[in-house]
Amino acid sequence: MSKIAKSIYRVLFVSQGKLYELYARDIHQDDLYGFIEVEELIFGERSSVLVNPAEEKLRNEFADVKRTFIPINSVMRIDEVEREGISKIRPTEGGDNVMPFPQPLMPPNGGRGKD
Repeated sequence: MSKIAKSIYRVLFVSQGKLYELYARDIHQDDLYGFIEVEELIFGERSSVLVNPAEEKLRNEFADVKRTFIPINSVMRIDEVEREGISKIRPTEGGDNVMPFPQPLMPPNGGRGKD
């Protein structure tokens, strides 16, 4: 009997001046234009003797979340990995003084030159 392993993805994205690293089993572009849908978030086992405070903070933040939609322009990277790691939140490099201004996915005139 063959056992089909489901893919695991590491998602890195920026939100509110922090770099989030999450692990999930399902990621796809949704009908909601400009967003990536992330489902089945994975966190470490709670039965572990040691508790990681950073991962526990993320677990609490996403406690009742069935799926989350992340703006495409906030996503830094998505990797398919062999196994999940520790989810974490880190400050972005350079401090919180400068935040990138959200850019439109398409130029205002639809990418056409001036008429």
